[in-house]
Amino acid sequence: MPRPAVNVAVRAARAAGNVILRYMNRIDGLNVVEKQRMDFASEVDKLAEAEIVKELRRAYPTHAILAEESGATGKGPLQWVIDPLDGTHNYLRGIPHFSVSIALLDKGEPVYAVVFDPLRDELFTASKGDGAYLNDRRIRVSKRENLGGAMIATGFPYRQREHLDSQLAMTRALLGQAEDIRRSGSAALDLAYVAAGRYDGYFEIGLKPWDMAAGVLLVREAAGRYCDFAGRDGIPASGNIVAGNLHVAQAMVDAIGAQATPALLKA
Repeated sequence: MPRPAVNVAVRAARAAGNVILRYMNRIDGLNVVEKQRMDFASEVDKLAEAEIVKELRRAYPTHAILAEESGATGKGPLQWVIDPLDGTHNYLRGIPHFSVSIALLDKGEPVYAVVFDPLRDELFTASKGDGAYLNDRRIRVSKRENLGGAMIATGFPYRQREHLDSQLAMTRALLGQAEDIRRSGSAALDLAYVAAGRYDGYFEIGLKPWDMAAGVLLVREAAGRYCDFAGRDGIPASGNIVAGNLHVAQAMVDAIGAQATPALLKA
């Protein structure tokens, strides 16, 4: 049975999803701001985030919150980490691939997670020690034993284009062994797809906590692994992440590590 905190996060994610879908046919009229170079947010991001925060505050008024649009509020060991619309670039272009991501961290460790795809009505949930689920069906990472035939997901970081040469070198190294690489535009969904065995692995440079907090718990509870480019387990402070089953994650670390610069291998 889902834990109470997951039920609250599910209600919050569905409320945000309703906002996101309500404005889909009005994208051309949305107020869009460029937070920094090539990093956009719309009023939908803010409205969806407000719905999430309202639900969380109602149930857990003392918990801290870290949200992509409104930043950090409150203090304490329990912190909700929120991305109200992961895949804003896709959404603003009418590309049907985006999600809502909500996680609860206890002293920095993810313990509950929800990633919701409102278009497909796919709800990925996880609780620490209880496994990962897609619409109440248990999910697990793929059984692939190496990069041969693997389907890998990635993203190209618009915040850190100074690492573009390394990113391309890593991609080339992986493509030499894997079947193919996908770049879909929602880190939360990429990690959820790894947990569900749709992708065999995932890597990206420079993610923020709200991009990966929920997704990494899904991967771990689906019997997978996440680490940084040097193979250090846990949520990487650098934001440079690798995820997959145990075999594929290690193979990716080996391939990526040979191409990454010292800066990308730092903790």
